[in-house]
Amino acid sequence: MSEFDELKYLTGFGNEHASADPRVPDALPVGQNSPQKCAHGLYAEQLSGTAFTAPRSQNQRSWLYRIRPSVIHRPFEAISENGSNWTNNFSSIPPNPNQYRWNPFPLPTKEGVTFVDNLYTVCGGGDVISRTGLAIHQFSCNASMEHTAMYNSDGDFLIVPQQGALEITTEFGRLLVNPQEIIVIPQGIRFSVAVRGPSRGYILEVYGTHFQLPDLGPIGANGLANARDFEAPVAWFEDLDVEYTIINKYQGAWFQAKQGHSPFDVVGWHGNYNPYKYDLRKFMVINTVSFDHCDPSIFTVLTAPSVKHGTAIADFVIFPPRWGCADNTFRPPYYHRNCMSEYMGLITGCYEAKEGGFKPGGGSLHSMMTPHGPDFNCFEMASNVDLKPQRVAEGTMSFMFESSLNMAITNWAINQNVDKDYYKDWQPLKKHFTLPK
Repeated sequence: MSEFDELKYLTGFGNEHASADPRVPDALPVGQNSPQKCAHGLYAEQLSGTAFTAPRSQNQRSWLYRIRPSVIHRPFEAISENGSNWTNNFSSIPPNPNQYRWNPFPLPTKEGVTFVDNLYTVCGGGDVISRTGLAIHQFSCNASMEHTAMYNSDGDFLIVPQQGALEITTEFGRLLVNPQEIIVIPQGIRFSVAVRGPSRGYILEVYGTHFQLPDLGPIGANGLANARDFEAPVAWFEDLDVEYTIINKYQGAWFQAKQGHSPFDVVGWHGNYNPYKYDLRKFMVINTVSFDHCDPSIFTVLTAPSVKHGTAIADFVIFPPRWGCADNTFRPPYYHRNCMSEYMGLITGCYEAKEGGFKPGGGSLHSMMTPHGPDFNCFEMASNVDLKPQRVAEGTMSFMFESSLNMAITNWAINQNVDKDYYKDWQPLKKHFTLPK
């Protein structure tokens, strides 16, 4: 059993947390942020996730009390090995409106592949320079990052492990993230990923915005992803004088710098800008108990809003096990054309609207206004089944990254790992229309 299996966490979404490593319980200053001399010879460093003048209800920042300030590193140099299948530049990619489905993302065929070595961009939209947009990536790895840390200068990562637990060390502390859990690592926070074996998953990257809980409106004060179920790390540090590589994703390009100590030397911290994780199995599902099919927004876990009220740069939506009991209703997802772009992924089980070719570790993209919906077998079954209360998606966890932006599919994603027969799922659909007599 790893130390990560015994970790304790702080709880609550967006809370003002305060944590000190138990080895140095008095690491945090009392009544101020930046004393003339910090306790135990620590340095005070602020990490800002929003502008200083952002409204207080939206302002995000944390104070870190660390053995050395993060400014101690040698100059950054451009690196290219991470960029072969990665991009944040979607402006030059030709448009493609077709429905796309991908087979499960391959695991590495050679040893020693770390999280940062094998990041693969599927699609995205917007612009990383002006900081409005998103990108969808996948990762697969079989080795831990040794004396290496990375951070994303461009935006936030929402990581969805599909196979294999991730032991994630951050400046704020450590988190164990299993399949059917997610972790959000906000912009600028340094982290390292260790694995216990072959691992893969999905990444939703947003820039120019942060994830927040969706408003509940008439649902009331409780429901969906409850704030108390989000978990943040407690402070933990290592005091290592060893050569460390710091990898920085900046304006969509990759850089690295060397430094002579571990970046995970934060002895204590306080604030509301920190990594956090969430167990998707704790989601409180709300659905119809009378008739018709609720829109999938009812399954939103987190949303990254745009400047247009009610419209997201990205929504993270899940389809967990639940009861289906609607009367006189076609219960699977309806046929749909959407002003949003929809990327689907499957963590485990079998997605009810496509029980054949959609497999765990795979994905699909239904672009803006591209028709999609249940396949032939699903339609015929759901149209004729005897309607009784039944469990839906038992043993399954699927999700959707939905965006108000157009998505461009990368050249390699168009040609690699593609299910070229996806369109055939709908070809057998029959004409049932009959004129009234």
